[in-house]
Amino acid sequence: MSPLGWECQYPSNPGPPPRSARNAANNAAGSISNVRRGSAATLVHSTTSVTRSSAPKTRPHTSTSGVAFAASHNLFRKALEISNVIPRFYDMDRGVSTIEARTADEAGLRLDRALADALPTISRERLKALISSGQVTDETGTLRRDPSSKAIPGGLYRVMVPDPTPAHNEAQDIALTVVYEDEHLIVIDKQAGLVVHPAAGNLDGTLVNALLHHCGGSLSGIGGVARPGIVHRIDKDTSGLMVAAKTDRAHVGLAKQFAAHSIDRRYKAIVSGRPAPPAGSVDAPLARSPQNRKKIAIVQGGKRAVTHYSTIERLREAALVECRLETGRTHQVRVHMASLGHPLLGDPVYGRTKQAHKRDLETLGFHRQALHAARLGFIHPIKSNALAFDSEMPADMQELFDTLLV
Repeated sequence: MSPLGWECQYPSNPGPPPRSARNAANNAAGSISNVRRGSAATLVHSTTSVTRSSAPKTRPHTSTSGVAFAASHNLFRKALEISNVIPRFYDMDRGVSTIEARTADEAGLRLDRALADALPTISRERLKALISSGQVTDETGTLRRDPSSKAIPGGLYRVMVPDPTPAHNEAQDIALTVVYEDEHLIVIDKQAGLVVHPAAGNLDGTLVNALLHHCGGSLSGIGGVARPGIVHRIDKDTSGLMVAAKTDRAHVGLAKQFAAHSIDRRYKAIVSGRPAPPAGSVDAPLARSPQNRKKIAIVQGGKRAVTHYSTIERLREAALVECRLETGRTHQVRVHMASLGHPLLGDPVYGRTKQAHKRDLETLGFHRQALHAARLGFIHPIKSNALAFDSEMPADMQELFDTLLV
């Protein structure tokens, strides 16, 4: 693929390129030449909020998604020469960027999927929303409003992307356990009870608010206003390891690994009863329950979900198990283990507490599902080195484990 996901942005009336940009041109050539080439090409021209008549000229800024380079005429032209992108510019309303993308030659692809393949820095869900809201046209200028319609093989599409709405999430000084951090990403050990991102009923006091404070606002914007930096989630009352992206490039790289199911994710769970056999796999599709939309259920036609489990320790009418996720669906471990007749202890949604455990849970004040994200492994999306992290069970779950030891 050619330089997919570039956002080449510069003012509509730029001045001569600065000396620093001229000096950087050769370096940019070397960086851009490493980008994979192919049938799709992307180009963005973004208007600025500065009027030509009265405000001073502003220097272009480097996009946070795609290949980073200093914006200037010479540098931009060199990038185009290397990538064979034909520059086309349009008069646009302020605050909207236009991206041209040519889809693959393969026939039969849905429009949203074809555009997602051509524009990997924009999520398929975001593209669906843009298509449905009339922000996508084909090469004849016809609006394409149906994400499921067939894409024209090798067709040229114009996608109009409104600039992100300023985030209203406030940075809040909430304690975080940081396991690893660099300029691209951060791995944290989330405490039980912490909601990952703001939503109805939890407008603040979330992991996002904590990350905004810790990272000084330096988080990927791909997740949108409500979910900056968030690549994946774990439930509010599940503890353990999570990774968040600080840059769009890191976000895209991590998201691809999650989509490919190549992330190493292992959970520790204390379940009711002792699984027999002590190890096995559950391959059962998950979707919203037709009877209760607040619950997830095994539903034919749902998304494929695979959990591999193994017993670590036999406990009193219970067991500590490790669950390795091949996929990562909402409530996957909780639903799959419950389907085996071994729901997680303390699970208020999918579990039914045995009489033998009620007193223990009440005495300990344990009021959540006994689930902990204990291991997280992935390839660094920028540095390409393998990273793996382990987390011990938190104190409340360890206390429950000790109480149930035979």
